Amino acid sequence: MSSDLKIKVRGLKKAFGSNVVLDGVDLDVPRGKSLVVIGGSGTGKSVMIKCILGLMQPDAGSIEIDGQEVVGMPARERERVMRKFGMLFQGAALFDSLPVWENVAFGLISGRGMKRGEAKEIALRKLSAVGLQPEVGDLFPAELSGGMQKRVGLARAIAAEPEIIFFDEPTTGLDPIMAQVINELIVTCVDMVGATALSITHDMHSLREIGDNAAMIYQGKIIWAGEAKDIDNSGNPYVEQFVKGKAEGPIRMPVRSF
Repeated sequence: MSSDLKIKVRGLKKAFGSNVVLDGVDLDVPRGKSLVVIGGSGTGKSVMIKCILGLMQPDAGSIEIDGQEVVGMPARERERVMRKFGMLFQGAALFDSLPVWENVAFGLISGRGMKRGEAKEIALRKLSAVGLQPEVGDLFPAELSGGMQKRVGLARAIAAEPEIIFFDEPTTGLDPIMAQVINELIVTCVDMVGATALSITHDMHSLREIGDNAAMIYQGKIIWAGEAKDIDNSGNPYVEQFVKGKAEGPIRMPVRSF
């Protein structure tokens, strides 16, 4: 067991028919650190995170959580491992039919059998931690702005004080000011629960704000990994092109003719 690694991925592969999405991903997520994986659309970021979460079964490869292999793990044992996880989805993914507090407390009530009263108290505390007043708990998601929905999603992600929190494009669709608010809340909340964090994004500002370490995925492989502060001097032409947003370089974007 690598005691310094919370998540260890080796040789991860996933294809959908002839479309190879992951082609041997190797990834290390150090314990207690925040790792941000960058990459363009369609490079395999979301599929990779879904495989680690157990939402998809990889075709090949190894995923270790706390030194324990989880690929092929029996469902009951896998459920125990998944209790270590919290997740902030790209679109917040709130339940429209439930008030905000029940959205935050959903995993506590449905997943852990906690009594509703106790779960609501925790939910309101977590809402407070992301800067939302108690009265917001009685509103429904449709009554909230996009930024407020993202805060609720973050409150839900930390509700059970998970050991690992996953962030899927946490600032997508937000204006620059709200994106910065969410970045700062992520740093605060991860530190508050002492979690390891794995984020996927194409937002370079978000990477610099929330990441201790960084990696880039391209054509189904991790092509660079290092400390986030070193990404501007990676020496990798693919990373340099992506970071600087250059149209010219080794990364070729498909252009559709009309």
